[in-house]
Amino acid sequence: MPSPTEITVSQLARLIGVPNSPLLIDVRPDDALVRDPHLIPGSISRPDAKPDNLIATIGKRPTVVVCENGGVLSQGIAAWLRHAGVPSETLEGGWAAWRKAGQPLVNTKNLPPRDIQGRTVWVTRARPKVDRIACPWLIRRFIDPEPVFLFVAPSEVLDAAKRFSATPFDIPDVFWSHRGEKCSFDTMLDEFGLAIPALDRVAAIVRGADTARPDLAPEAAGLLAASLGFSRMYRDDIEQLTAAMALYDAFYRWARDATDETHTWSEATGAKT
Repeated sequence: MPSPTEITVSQLARLIGVPNSPLLIDVRPDDALVRDPHLIPGSISRPDAKPDNLIATIGKRPTVVVCENGGVLSQGIAAWLRHAGVPSETLEGGWAAWRKAGQPLVNTKNLPPRDIQGRTVWVTRARPKVDRIACPWLIRRFIDPEPVFLFVAPSEVLDAAKRFSATPFDIPDVFWSHRGEKCSFDTMLDEFGLAIPALDRVAAIVRGADTARPDLAPEAAGLLAASLGFSRMYRDDIEQLTAAMALYDAFYRWARDATDETHTWSEATGAKT
């Protein structure tokens, strides 16, 4: 049984990808990622983490500190965070227990470089509709909880990428873009190695909405309609992204937990079934 300040692998797995997931801080040393370049989804790597520095950057957000085996390193840092008033737990058995349980991992081989504040920086075309909202949602929930997204005129994406050391996505002839019949969301799932059945379901919906293929998933037409509505509700692309995050959160939770549930109305009983 875990201690009151530990979270089990199965408990943490249920929180990955949802809006109220704790901030995962991976404090394993740099050579750990060299030996095995994978992180638990949603983690930030802080191999030289000092409690005071962490407190200054994460505020009071609940955290889970992850080391190799759930030992003194993660427990010590979590204890310091709790001392400072930050709700903090450690992962029982650490990163090794997560991998042994066969839980999903993010392949960091192609993870873009981070800025001086430890954030990945991305740039794409302004006025997003489907893929350019779906990809940021995926990044925020599974890759980097604190990324930066820049939306600029289509003709300026590559120059902005160079000027601001940002990674371009969802434009022609860049790494993070459409490949064949698949869209940029699919590319990110493939390259980051996110083999999660619920994300595969969401990917089919995104692909259908983004490539005019509503036959790929019954929900694709609805996603397209909602996406076009959001694009007309907001002039500011960041405001639109913030608002539309809930749409993808809902699709993910449906894909993970509710695909077998139906909703009908019985006239005979006047009750939902």
